[in-house]
Parts: sequence; C-alpha cells; structure tokens
Amino acid sequence: MKKRISALIAFCFLFFSFGLSAFAAKPGVSAKSAVLMCVESGEVLYSKNSDQCLPMASTTKIMTSLIALEACVPEMEITVTKEMVSVEGTSMGLVPGDSVSMKELIYGMLLQSGNDAANTVACVLAGSPDAFAELMNKRASEIGMKNTHFVTASGLDSENHYSTAYDMALLACESMKNPEFAWICSRKNARLTYGNPPYARTLTNHNRLLWSYSDAVGIKTGFTKKSGRCLVSAAERDGITLVAVTLNAPDDWNDHISMFEYGFSKCRGVPVKCDLSSASVSVVGGEDSSVSVRLLYEPYWIEGEVCYCRVMLRPFEYAPILEGDILGTAVFETADNKVIDSVPVVSDESVPIKETVSGESETHNMQKSGFFSRIISKIKDFFRGEPIGGK
Repeated sequence: MKKRISALIAFCFLFFSFGLSAFAAKPGVSAKSAVLMCVESGEVLYSKNSDQCLPMASTTKIMTSLIALEACVPEMEITVTKEMVSVEGTSMGLVPGDSVSMKELIYGMLLQSGNDAANTVACVLAGSPDAFAELMNKRASEIGMKNTHFVTASGLDSENHYSTAYDMALLACESMKNPEFAWICSRKNARLTYGNPPYARTLTNHNRLLWSYSDAVGIKTGFTKKSGRCLVSAAERDGITLVAVTLNAPDDWNDHISMFEYGFSKCRGVPVKCDLSSASVSVVGGEDSSVSVRLLYEPYWIEGEVCYCRVMLRPFEYAPILEGDILGTAVFETADNKVIDSVPVVSDESVPIKETVSGESETHNMQKSGFFSRIISKIKDFFRGEPIGGK
C-alpha cells in the first residue's frame, strides 16, 4: 500500500458554523408514532412516541427487499408455485407457473407492495415464511432494531409482528445505503417482463410523495385495518438525506412533508472545501515536471458538524496525462472516523509527452536501456493499476 500512494499530504480540519436563519416550526403530526432521522449522522430531529411498539403493515417489505438484495441473486429466475402465492392482499399478479426474477420480485414489493412477491422471496431464500422470519429478526438485531419482531415477510397482521417508528427509521437508513435498494424505491414506475409466457407490464409506485414532494427519493407505504396508514419515506436535499416514519397516521402524506421541511431547516447540507492549491503529482517524461490536482466533485456534509479530510496521491505518474485522470483520493470523515465520502482526486490539466531532438519521447528513451527498461515497465504497470479509492 505504501508503494501505491504517497504519504498523507493533507489533513484538513473543516468546520462550518450555523448561520442566523429561522427554522421551520416544529411539526404537528397526525400519527400515533413518528420519527425523523438524518441518514448521514443518525441524529433524531423529531420524535413522537417513537419507541411505542405498533404493527407496521407493508413497510415490513423494506426488510424483505433488503435481505433479497443482500443475497446477491438479482437475476435468479424463479418458477412460481402455488405455495408461494397462497397469500391474501395486494399482489404483483403472480400465478403458479410464472417465471420471474428475484430483482423483479423486489420491484414488485417496493413499488406494487405485492404480498405474493414477498411470500415468494421468503420461500425461495429460506424454504418457508417461518424460516425467513428468522432471517428477518437476525438482520434486525444486526441493525440495532431492539423493539421489533417479524413474523411475516409481507407485513400482514399478526399479534407478534410489530416494530417502532425509531426501529423502522434505523432499517430505512440501513436500506438506503444499498445503492440498488435506493434506486428501486425511488422509481415512480417500472416496466418488467414476467409471467408464463413472460410479457411486459408496468408497475406503479404507491408512494405518492414521489409525485407531490420534489425532494422525495423513497421508500415504502403500508396499510391494514389494524395498523392504519403507515409510511416510511426518504428525501434528499443538498447532499443530506432524511428518513421519516409514521405509524397509524390518518394524514401521513402531509405529516411527512411537514417533518421534512422542519428537518431540512435544522440539518442543512453544505459543500465541503478541501484546499489542493499547493498539491501536485510529479510527472515522468512530460513537458511539465508536475501536474496540479483538484477534487472530481465537492461532497456535502451537515452544516455545523466537524469533518476531516485525508488526501492521498500517487508519488508520480507517466506522461501523457489527460485532464481528469485519477491520481489519488480524498477521504472525508467524521470525528469518530465514519467515512462521509471518498472523492477521486484528478489532474487539473493535461501534460503531453516531452519529445527529444531525435523525435522520440523521453519516456521511450528511458525505456530503451535493457534492465532499466524492464524495471520502469514494471513500475509503470503497477502505478497504472486500479485507481486509488473513489466510489
């Protein structure tokens, strides 16, 4: 590792203080239980009976979908059996004999809220709904959901199937860290092909916030007569993602919008600066002996929170270098060493090969001598390997 990157060249202390501005009024919500949480920091920004155990209906499918994605079998083709679809309630339209992929089942759960999709996932991954519930409870424990117990993969009512708004927020934060989950739950519609024989059909997301609130990026609705209206949602603004949860909420859409507006007034995202004006990478065989560098993009972090930046650069690079070539990594971390972002450091300009009087490049001349040619070639191959860091 020491050969691949130079020693630490920058360790910047970055701090942003709050400006003077009016915060949105603390929201009043209709929900029996509610919570608003910042995904990046885990901070609870609003809470109402957030530790009260209540049924959570189809928001349960967040856990079922996460486990399905973590099983790493998205393209797995499944032939649906009668046992898999013998479940009441909402459906993505599966019937025995259908051919469907695991990824399509996840879309069916997160968009269409298909109980048939959830039950099929349970049977495929664990052999039965009961065995799958054990997987769900194990994963819940790993996430830190201390007041949750799963019985069904779909969220159908059961006396021992319950959670809390706080626990569901933890689950939502964990799920949104999975890029595939975040992508699927943010889709308004999806065109899928399944059946017997397979044919194209369109699924529409039940989450109306995706249409009515411009910052909304997910996640899942739920409803039974016992649970009432349940909603777990996420919204993103200026690089900050908030998760809102309401259980048994007659006016859930407005509850979530008011919580988000309150949360974004308290938890603002600001671009994090990292001064690389004095940093450069040595260039071998180029018209210039070094090249200046810059961040590929500026990450965002929470205003008022401490952030550290570590910059690691390659010790040298061979010409030619094109503007935008990756030459290192800037890692942004919290005070407790939690990685906020890992941003590629790229060349800020191009450096062409330096030509000699004979018309040959300097790099070529250096490599013409036998032993040294082989050594230089090996070094060049080594440092032109995988870019350091990045996403």
